[in-house]
Amino acid sequence: MTRRPAVHVASGHRLGASDPWQEGPADLRLVPPALAAWAAASVTVGASGRWAAGFVVVCVGVAAGLLMVRAWRERRGAAVRRGLSVTAVAAALLCAAAGATSAGLHAADLHRGPVPGLARQYAQVTVELTVTSDARTTRPRVHGDHTLPTSLVLNADITRVTRATVSSAVRTPVLVIAPARGPAAARWQRLLPSTGLRLTGRLAPPAGGSGGGKPVAAVLRVPDGEPPKTVRPPTAVQRTAGGLRAGLREATDGLAPDARALLPGLVVGDTSRVPPELHEAFEATDLTHLLAVSGSNLTIILILLIGPPGTALRAERGGIAPRLGIPLRATALLGGALTLAFVVVCRPEPSVLRAAACGLITLLAIGTGRRRQLIPALAAAVLLLVLYDPWLARSYGFLLSVLATGALLILGPRWSAALRRRGVPPRLAEVLAAAAAAQAVCAPVVAMMAARVSLVAIPCNLLAEFAVAPATVLGFAALAAAPVAMPLAELLARCAGWPAGWIASVARTGAALPGAEVDWPGGWRGGLLLAAVTAVAVFVARRLLRHPWLSAACALLLVLAILRPAPLTRIITGWPPPGWRFAMCDIGQGDASVLAAGEGTAVVVDAGPDPQQVDRCLRDLGVTRVPLVLLTHFHADHVAGLPGVLRGRSVGEIRTTTLQEPLEQSAFVRRTAAAAGVPLLATAPGERRWIGQLSWRALWPPPFPAPTPEEPNDASVTLLVRSGALTLLLLGDLEPPAQRSLLRAHPILPPVDVLKVAHHGSAYQDPALLARARPRLAVVSCGRDNPYGHPSPRTLTALRTGGATVLRTDTDGAIAVTGSGPGLRAVPAGPEPAR
Repeated sequence: MTRRPAVHVASGHRLGASDPWQEGPADLRLVPPALAAWAAASVTVGASGRWAAGFVVVCVGVAAGLLMVRAWRERRGAAVRRGLSVTAVAAALLCAAAGATSAGLHAADLHRGPVPGLARQYAQVTVELTVTSDARTTRPRVHGDHTLPTSLVLNADITRVTRATVSSAVRTPVLVIAPARGPAAARWQRLLPSTGLRLTGRLAPPAGGSGGGKPVAAVLRVPDGEPPKTVRPPTAVQRTAGGLRAGLREATDGLAPDARALLPGLVVGDTSRVPPELHEAFEATDLTHLLAVSGSNLTIILILLIGPPGTALRAERGGIAPRLGIPLRATALLGGALTLAFVVVCRPEPSVLRAAACGLITLLAIGTGRRRQLIPALAAAVLLLVLYDPWLARSYGFLLSVLATGALLILGPRWSAALRRRGVPPRLAEVLAAAAAAQAVCAPVVAMMAARVSLVAIPCNLLAEFAVAPATVLGFAALAAAPVAMPLAELLARCAGWPAGWIASVARTGAALPGAEVDWPGGWRGGLLLAAVTAVAVFVARRLLRHPWLSAACALLLVLAILRPAPLTRIITGWPPPGWRFAMCDIGQGDASVLAAGEGTAVVVDAGPDPQQVDRCLRDLGVTRVPLVLLTHFHADHVAGLPGVLRGRSVGEIRTTTLQEPLEQSAFVRRTAAAAGVPLLATAPGERRWIGQLSWRALWPPPFPAPTPEEPNDASVTLLVRSGALTLLLLGDLEPPAQRSLLRAHPILPPVDVLKVAHHGSAYQDPALLARARPRLAVVSCGRDNPYGHPSPRTLTALRTGGATVLRTDTDGAIAVTGSGPGLRAVPAGPEPAR
């Protein structure tokens, strides 16, 4: 019997491979040069010019020496195999030298010309520049008791800078920061790449110093209300791309909120409408690659044109091109044009560039009739892109894109074959292997950046996968139809809205699960640790697949870890303790307290600065119904987390203080309440409320005719709470003058079991109030390593001297209180891991 070629044996089919010439060992010759160029560019792009030049000289010198040795050995008749090895090493060194050269030249742009020096002087300048990106809105961040204002940021290249009477022609990359509100904001948002502007503003160094590992030499801050002054319109290509993107946004205006926000992001990477809570849900489920246009979008479009990759060169090739009678080479040219248009419309993000480079190399191979392999295409794409833009070598997005693609090409087929051998249906095996492979190689990088691990990433990616293709195809169809037939575009967008809404539902549902993500050490140590854990898990999983019962038991444990049933969690962690009456959440520098009001029911006092943190705390406590949210005052560290309280819970009403300051945060609370359909009312001075065994009285602010406090802290709603026999005094952020006024207004204030110390335990406390309250337990909510010195050692000493046990969230974590009187007990959950 004739022995079959190895390629047929490897196919796993008894008759061999039907298309054997496309199979066989992977060609990895381009991988070492690509990795060498990537590593060299990553190291030298932030180094000094002398260091980069020295590195290049050494690499070229060693490569030249190796080639000379090879030539000498060949003249002496040495083995060719040795010569090939020397050639491979020399090629890698020369590519490393090329990467370092490109990196050095690009890094020099950050130091060349007068702009970096003017930035160090914080000089006021007039500049002419060319816009190189779309405007994007920064996410609001809480800093202390206020929210930092959102801004519009865009990248640009300064072409001329003028200070006083001195003008210089330059080409320096900068980051422009413009106001996100006001009449000029809309004009900033409509700017397109290639637009020429003349601006007056103040230069500043980028974060982290000159360069700071970022491809900008300076930051240009534009004064509030200053509109962009256009001196040169965008190019025709950018106007066309901008019109297509605007048409897609218009076509999606009538969709449901999630689909309206998500569809432009899926199709062209336009995330301007995605609200923060939806973005956080995508982060928790590791679905953010769907918001950043990835190679899968281009792959779907090219598959429509040329069919599946494995049939592109066959006579029976698929796709619409052969059905339209388009020849093979014309198909390759058309695919190239589509790829370039894709880059322009979707913007040259790292994942888009990587996908486009791979696609163009593959199309070139198809057009020339040469054998095509995707691993060499990926390596060539990495090499070319790193040489073209060495800043990509330090881009996490580019790293994740390359890792995910490499996993799909290398690990995916092997894992899919292993699953099929164990009886998994082929299509399901392929999808499951692809999701698992991408997650295995990308999770360590995500953990390194975000200090977390998503436990629902694989199932959520599997559930979303089936909706990505129809949403993308219909979305691109709407994009193309919008300029010529808006009603047709709206119809197509409505059809695309169904799968887009499904993807958003998957993200929201997955993120809402109690164990959707777990904290993990950040930085490179955390990444290496997770990589080691993943390797062990893969090794163990290969053996578990042979034992169905063990596999089922491990799957059950994973489900329990994700669902975290409250009784089981309480048994394992001991928190929250059974019968808890009061809990203080560990939400960083802010306040969020919870008063138990029945099974799964609680009153929430303040929401902290972070929606995710307070949502997680309430999930840990098993709270699903909130009859009342009481916001003591409108500082951001008490109200910015309100969306997290409302997320997935039945909320009866929201009560606030009477002083509507700061106005921005007061407006935020009104918008959030209105969007959720929850009534918003002011707390009446002296009002009494009760729910079951829980009752409370508002001691402050004072009723009319007493003057209304002028400062937000002094307007904090102060509650005297009784839960069964347990008494609590919740002081908000009252300052000493208001504390003294509170004592005068309530001269017979009784001692309490628990005191929520005012203003995160600051040094400003009224000793008479502490003495009158005489708490058995004092709890302080503050953030770890906060810049305010909270809690003050003086305050802690005063509390302990008065006989109180003091617990604080920065060192003890979340705190739950049970019992009362002599049976009073506080149970800390332990601090969150450092991120």
